Amino acid sequence: MKNSINQNKIFKRIFFVVSISVITFYSCAPTQKGIIQENKNVPVTFKNESLDTLNTAKIKWKDFFSDENLISLIDTALKNNQELRIMLQQIEMSKNEIKTRKGEYLPFVNYYASADLEKVGKHTRNGSVEEQLTIDGEHFPEPLANYSLGLSASWELDVWGKLRNGKKAAVLEYLSSIEGKNFMVTNLVSEIASSYYELMALDNQLNIINQNLEIQQNALKMMKLQKEAARVTELAVRRFDAEVYKNQSSQYEIEQKIVETENKLNFLIGRYPQNIKRNSDNFIEEKIAFLHSGIPSQLLENRPDIKRAEFELSAAKLNTKIAKANFYPSFEIKAGLGLQAFKPQFLTSTPESFIFSLIDDIVGPLINKNAIKAAYNNANSQQLQAIYEYEKTILYAFIEVENQLSNSSNLKKSYDLKQKQVHALKESIDLSILLFKSARAEYTEVLLTQREALDSKIEMVETKKDQFIANVAIYKSLGGGWE
Repeated sequence: MKNSINQNKIFKRIFFVVSISVITFYSCAPTQKGIIQENKNVPVTFKNESLDTLNTAKIKWKDFFSDENLISLIDTALKNNQELRIMLQQIEMSKNEIKTRKGEYLPFVNYYASADLEKVGKHTRNGSVEEQLTIDGEHFPEPLANYSLGLSASWELDVWGKLRNGKKAAVLEYLSSIEGKNFMVTNLVSEIASSYYELMALDNQLNIINQNLEIQQNALKMMKLQKEAARVTELAVRRFDAEVYKNQSSQYEIEQKIVETENKLNFLIGRYPQNIKRNSDNFIEEKIAFLHSGIPSQLLENRPDIKRAEFELSAAKLNTKIAKANFYPSFEIKAGLGLQAFKPQFLTSTPESFIFSLIDDIVGPLINKNAIKAAYNNANSQQLQAIYEYEKTILYAFIEVENQLSNSSNLKKSYDLKQKQVHALKESIDLSILLFKSARAEYTEVLLTQREALDSKIEMVETKKDQFIANVAIYKSLGGGWE
């Protein structure tokens, strides 16, 4: 009875010491300083835009693009692009990390079997005990063997939520990797569409140069005839001859650009070089679709890069809590159950060979906590970095939309003027030739008019291409292209 009372007193003292230790550790844990809340505020509207919430970003990319050849290219790229495949493996790794973290706060159960041999000195405590004892009249064998098999279990009690927060952080990292994949898809769709429009623009520029070469070669013939009639000198013939050579050289430059653009598309699609199917004939006549920008707050839900930054910020906050929990003691329960004997035939003798154990460990940092403090300070700094990264991503997204909306508007005005310029110069070519034939214009006027007409046509095609690319850029900057 007296022993029982003494044991109760001992357990009460142990419990008191542990409780005081826990309170001490908890009170010594640092608090977060200087942590700020992320700023999600954005302007109510984009510049010169209305409060209409209709948003083109909600349109799926297959419905946004009308060109079947382009849709086919994007569809193939989403299946074969190597960068996208690498990102998909990153997502799988993040998914496996969730399973790893989940397993950390569940009990671990292992099986074991062992055999060992030991020879102890007779003048040691164990040796003298073995010398005195006998089993069934026989002394302990020398050397002494030991055979054991059984089960062992360990379980860390997640008192401070460290392991659960680790699993939640892994889930957030997984969701972040998915948004990273969506952002990659958005960029891939945008890059393929932009390269496709660039390819069609190059086709049209090459066609314009070919048409212009025909006009210049006819002008060259006219100059040669005029020279024979002593109307012009050899200088005029040479000047027109040089202009023909110049444009023939431009032909090869554009053809090289076509090859490179085709191969860029083939690379994005994940295949070896081959012809890109396209119809460039109606490129100039193609209408530019009107896009609805919605309101800036929709960027927070539409853009994958913003959502990715938000998930990474949430994970950083949890990692800070995990780092703080390292200041507190950890609680672990260990248990074992099995059989043990110095001869194999005794292993099945129960209860003599039956063994079990139950251990409750409480371990916490006491002295030299610099490493834990450093890890905690790093976690705080990483959380601040994640906040700034999140705010930077929102700011960049807003400015990107503003820039592209302005670019689209200015390109439309520029294209309308280019059309008028081309129309005026087209009439000027015929007029300059008529005036030259009637000796009312110099050959240099004919030459300059043809050169300006060619440049203006190429610039008009370039502006048309820029309009298409600007529309794609708006669609991407609003958060479209990944669904």
